[in-house]
Amino acid sequence: MDNWFKSKWFVRIISLAFAILLYVFVSLTLYDNQSENDSRFSLNDSDDIETIENFPVDIQINEEKYVVSGVPEYVTVQLQGSPGVLVPAVRQQSFDVYVDLEELGAGEHTVEVKYANVPNNLGVYIEPKEIDVVIEERSSEEFSVNVDFINTDKLPDGFELGSSEVEPKTVTITSSNEIIDRIGIVKVFVDVAGLEESINSREVPVNVYDSQGNELNVNIEPQNVIVSAELLNPSKTVPVAVPTTGKLPEDYKLSSIKANVDEVEVFATSAVLEGIEKVSTEEINLSDITESQTIETKLTLPDGASVPKTEVVEVVIELERARTINDVGIDVENLDDGQDISFINPGEATMNVVVAGSEKSISELKAEDIQLVVDAEGLGVGEHQVPITIQGPEDVTVKAEMEKVTIEIT
Repeated sequence: MDNWFKSKWFVRIISLAFAILLYVFVSLTLYDNQSENDSRFSLNDSDDIETIENFPVDIQINEEKYVVSGVPEYVTVQLQGSPGVLVPAVRQQSFDVYVDLEELGAGEHTVEVKYANVPNNLGVYIEPKEIDVVIEERSSEEFSVNVDFINTDKLPDGFELGSSEVEPKTVTITSSNEIIDRIGIVKVFVDVAGLEESINSREVPVNVYDSQGNELNVNIEPQNVIVSAELLNPSKTVPVAVPTTGKLPEDYKLSSIKANVDEVEVFATSAVLEGIEKVSTEEINLSDITESQTIETKLTLPDGASVPKTEVVEVVIELERARTINDVGIDVENLDDGQDISFINPGEATMNVVVAGSEKSISELKAEDIQLVVDAEGLGVGEHQVPITIQGPEDVTVKAEMEKVTIEIT
């Protein structure tokens, strides 16, 4: 026996044997440990495999002290076993998948995704098996909530948003110190496209962004806030103007032109209303007008403005026509007995007059319908300038060629 130990070949053989035994022992030990929490089992002929996508992952950590990032919300779980055990397990999904971070402190860690409450005769494989996580100390801070109304350009014409309220006005955000320091703005988005009435207590989710506009994944309390906002349709009462173009035909005069309404209520946004001092009808072309009449026309309004109750207005046009009546006689009143009168300018006791009025009023007017009178009361012998008094129909304007005449009394 001693001679064996003195032989170097004997020692080598013994060492090799021990090495082989040690390798086999370690391999069996690793296999037993792996089989406790791994799904890579060899298939039996009677075994089935079922895969569950998007299985939720629980996190075991001191939530009052730490926050963790890097843990996937869902993993893929594969179960293997006999159908009698496998099918109920897949249907009920009463087992748990989790990462245990209870004993870990702040920092970067590689941890195993574990499972519990799986029937012993089922094999389990989880993908991913290991994950890299970052554990950081927890921090909380209050932030004001901003409201961003989007698609305001798609509100109905003339409508705008008035005052708004958000409740609560602040939210508490919890995350790591590093994430809290990165927060740039906390806001909610309210879509007002096609809004037809005020917003009354609409619940909207809160979003958190850094200064670059990147959304941050943080814990928000509460996650939703209540937003209310007024929908306004401002209005303003302004006068109505009637613009004209062109000229009336010869011998016609514009007596009056006006809309049948003096003012209208215009609806528009506040910005549009600021620039509106009046509204006008469409232009009336006077060159086409030869008689008094009423015309229907539309109002011309700025973009975004409306007058719902007055889409069409009536424009009343009153014309006067001028006409000359020749040789209207001049009467003399209050001439004393024994006096005689002669006209120096004009040379005769007649004068031409221009009458103006409606077509109907002047069309049949004659010289006999107009009376020109000079008053000689108190005038002595000699030459005098005296005014002419004109009398005629009330609805007609009469103008003599001269306001005064020159007479001589003898």
